[in-house]
Amino acid sequence: MKDSHNNGFKTVLLLGGMWGILLAVGYFLASGTGNSVFLWVFAGFGLVSTFVSYWFSDRMALAAMQARPLSEVEGPEIHQMVRELSAAAGQPMPSIHISPTSSPNAFATGRNPQNAAVCVTAGIIQMLDRRELRAVLAHELAHVYNRDILISSVAAAIGGVITSVAQFALFFGGGRNREGGNPFVGILMAILAPIAAAVVRMAISRTREFDADRSGAELSQDPMALASALQKISRGTDQRPLEPTPARENVAAMMISNPFRGAGIAQMFSTHPPTQERVRRLEQIAGYGPSAASGYEAT
Repeated sequence: MKDSHNNGFKTVLLLGGMWGILLAVGYFLASGTGNSVFLWVFAGFGLVSTFVSYWFSDRMALAAMQARPLSEVEGPEIHQMVRELSAAAGQPMPSIHISPTSSPNAFATGRNPQNAAVCVTAGIIQMLDRRELRAVLAHELAHVYNRDILISSVAAAIGGVITSVAQFALFFGGGRNREGGNPFVGILMAILAPIAAAVVRMAISRTREFDADRSGAELSQDPMALASALQKISRGTDQRPLEPTPARENVAAMMISNPFRGAGIAQMFSTHPPTQERVRRLEQIAGYGPSAASGYEAT
């Protein structure tokens, strides 16, 4: 499919951009200190962080949301929907969990389809009808099948290394190279490099959300149900946003909708695309949008 190919290619380019930023900061640090050993230390730290984040992503995310397993006796319809969607995709059924929060949301996590978990909040179960909830579950399963947990883990780890290296360069000589460079350049690098890395991470997250919307709509064969669910969830999170905590902020990018209240600049830097744009694209998939004849447009 054209859009999946384009978004996949864009993800590769964006990850490459993050590596480019890291190399630029590393070169700046090495030239300023005359020693590249610290860059290797940070790179090693980044690799370890990536492994830990990827391998234990399910446990950390579920713990952050105080989620518990949802038994089939307690949630028979949800189990049935996930079982049917997994079978349609030819994938193993993930474990199902519920978070007690009233804020409507859902997320999937896990390093692969064999070790995946889907979590819904109490609020989303109360808010959505059966069709809408099924479409949301399909979206979350698409994240697992598209290996988005690996991609987000790598992006987060690289972003963390860029921030650490930039700060190290500022405080330990990166702005004062052996040729007597301008310290102002070091300050600028320390500020702009982490911002650039954060912007790229957000672009990666938004690209993967569009992919999961399309893949989930194809899996559920009900794109308008997902569009309706996204609109309800967006209104619900505005009315009952999650209280931001460091642990929840790490999980926020996995959720189907931004769980925190945001507007203006905060919305510009959100890890999720605008709901109206996601709905427009889903309408095109369903054949209701103005560009339906030409297919889904990826950006």
